[in-house]
Amino acid sequence: MESGAIRRRLTLGPVLLAAAGLLAFAAAGTAQAAPSSCSGEQVRTLSFASGVTRVYRQGDYICAMTLARSPGIVRAMSVSVQARGSRPAKDNGRFLHHAGPVTVHAGHRCVWIRGAVGQNSVSSGWILC
Repeated sequence: MESGAIRRRLTLGPVLLAAAGLLAFAAAGTAQAAPSSCSGEQVRTLSFASGVTRVYRQGDYICAMTLARSPGIVRAMSVSVQARGSRPAKDNGRFLHHAGPVTVHAGHRCVWIRGAVGQNSVSSGWILC
């Protein structure tokens, strides 16, 4: 192999790596700008002072997400869905817009939904039995 071909290959590696990094950065920015959502029919809305937790059902699956009433400020948010007899599935952290979506297989079991934005929270008790 001649030295020109080796140099081209050595130069191409960092260029491809930089392009992949830019694509990942652009994808992360767009993912935060457009919140994900649950699929299925919305079956409950749990409102509280600083946000709302929306609950969806699609077949045997329950999905929930917590949305801030004033998006755009990074703050602690969480959402959890627990099917009776199972451990809760959770998403918590510091977010701009929403926590979740979180989905569990509930079958015909009751579920307990919790959501929080900042210091305010909501807890459903056992619902959708």
